[in-house]
Amino acid sequence: MKTLKYSTSLLAAALLLLTTPSCKDLLKETVVSQVGADYLTTAAGFEAGVKAVYSSLRDFYGRENGMDVTVFGTDTYTFGSDGTYKYMNQYTTQLDSRTQPIIDIWNAFYIGINTANAVIDQAPNVTGLDEATKKRRIAEVKFLRAHHYFVLVQQYGAVPLVLSQSTTANKVATRTPVKEVYAAIVQDLESALPDLTATTPDYGRVTKGACEHLLARVYLTKATSEAAAADDYAKAATYSQNVIKNYTYKLLPDFASVFQQGAGEINDEVIFATQYTSDPTTNGVGNETHLYFVMEYDAQAGMKRSIDLGRPFRRFRPTEYLLNTVYADRVNDSRYAKSFRTVYYSNNPGTFTNLFDTSKSSITVKAGDTAIYLPGVEWTLAQRAKKPYQVLVPSLYRPNLFPTLTKFLDPIRPDLQYQPGSRDFLMFRLAETYLIAAEALVKQGKVTEALPFINTLRRRAAFPGKEAAMQITASQLTMDFIMEERERELQGEMFRWFDLKRWGKLIERVKLYNPDAAPNIKAGKHEVRPIPQDQIDRTAGGVASFPQNPGY
Repeated sequence: MKTLKYSTSLLAAALLLLTTPSCKDLLKETVVSQVGADYLTTAAGFEAGVKAVYSSLRDFYGRENGMDVTVFGTDTYTFGSDGTYKYMNQYTTQLDSRTQPIIDIWNAFYIGINTANAVIDQAPNVTGLDEATKKRRIAEVKFLRAHHYFVLVQQYGAVPLVLSQSTTANKVATRTPVKEVYAAIVQDLESALPDLTATTPDYGRVTKGACEHLLARVYLTKATSEAAAADDYAKAATYSQNVIKNYTYKLLPDFASVFQQGAGEINDEVIFATQYTSDPTTNGVGNETHLYFVMEYDAQAGMKRSIDLGRPFRRFRPTEYLLNTVYADRVNDSRYAKSFRTVYYSNNPGTFTNLFDTSKSSITVKAGDTAIYLPGVEWTLAQRAKKPYQVLVPSLYRPNLFPTLTKFLDPIRPDLQYQPGSRDFLMFRLAETYLIAAEALVKQGKVTEALPFINTLRRRAAFPGKEAAMQITASQLTMDFIMEERERELQGEMFRWFDLKRWGKLIERVKLYNPDAAPNIKAGKHEVRPIPQDQIDRTAGGVASFPQNPGY
């Protein structure tokens, strides 16, 4: 049962407690309510403020904005036939300082940070709450503030570092060097760690394991940034192994079961998740990922839209590299079969001539018959002609027809058009921890120590009886292998852009594997996002005081 309940309205309520920046003008403050700051020093107000910081995760995870800046424009996903912001994948000049997702992420996270600052600063004045609980809440909020800055510094580079609440109007802002931002992130996380608990009765709250996991991810990323230190990889390896060894987290036996909706969302592999709910009064716009990876099945012969098959926004389309190279092994590795839909059974019986499969002139299907089959490999025209259904082979893939990623589908939505998905977004899961440990050890030259972490994951991913064939040797465990293994395990989970940037491979691999993005992506520019123009405009001194990133 999900017990930590929060909503976007909680964030709004927290922002009403104080004279705070508005959503579109973070440095211009306006009195928006007569609710006094004293409310935050009550037990109820303090708890509401903490939950408000949690709710800011919903502005990124499982949302269009967050998906656009992490899935688009990589080596494994390009754009489909529908949806806005295709230019974020193409890296055209339309990707600029006025791009809405770029603005919205910046504003949402700084609102969350300001709320966190208010909670931390007002904590000494809170009455009616025992000190142990108060310390845990402060630690939770420090974790969340560190998380927000971690996303911001990766996306935008040097960003303003504000660690105390804003209570007066202030148009002075500067971009804090990346090294100082990372120092603040680490300080928040390491100071939070002792005051967090290994478990929590309120599922969804930050735990000690979640904090160590984020520290591992931060150090792994910091190691390739301008803030790099000699011991970053060693610390990433230590923290990740702590998570694996010192807590009760376990890899589930079946890869597919990790994404089981409902009660299955709370499982031994999940370390931390953004909480969503089926209650429309608190869910806001919900988890939208169920919309974006679905092909246009509902316009095909024998098919119509259904809740279980999804509402096909056909936003993100897998690249040939993802399908043919990353998932080259489909004999031993079950993750392709458990990640993509390969069969569509007819829910609209009849005889049809509107076919993409030109090996036949019509098909006739009854309810429950196969209407579309995706073999994942090429078949000859003659092979396809023998089948009473359409065969969607790779040569027929197009922006509206492609393998659908199924891990985010939301079949418990109340109707066909309903968008606010209710499944949690799994931010941290143990499989990623294993991958962090392996990468951090490989980077230190400790390949033999890294190997068991990779092979544990690969044995879990094997088809029954194929476990031995899935194991690799130390000589095979290269960074190129890790780059592909991470995507086999984590595709679509909002990692890839961050990964490519961390490896220094964003430009190279996009040019190699994403033909829609290759002509325009530029080194020295697209490794970071543009600073939102309204942030520059509302800062005293404008661009002279708050410079734009190069090339924008």
